[in-house]
Amino acid sequence: MHHIDKETVAHTARLARIALSEDETEKQREHFSRLLEMVSQLHEAELPDLPPMHHPLDLLQPLRSDEARPAAGTDALMAGAPAESDGLFLVPKVIE
Repeated sequence: MHHIDKETVAHTARLARIALSEDETEKQREHFSRLLEMVSQLHEAELPDLPPMHHPLDLLQPLRSDEARPAAGTDALMAGAPAESDGLFLVPKVIE
């Protein structure tokens, strides 16, 4: 069984900037020890036919095809502009 000592819990709490009482430190030590034991049990599982996964579900990311397309023309872009002049967007002055 894996055991975490109180000093390791206290050090981790300091790094996380968490104040723990003596009782809380002991509870966390026990909790961390149980977690390490569960992880150890997972490592012992024999799964020879299971390929490594990056996600437990078989998900596909829907992506559009990567094809070159003509860019929107200036007229189409300027149609959405609140104000324009000579093919340029007009914006409020932000620096005096």
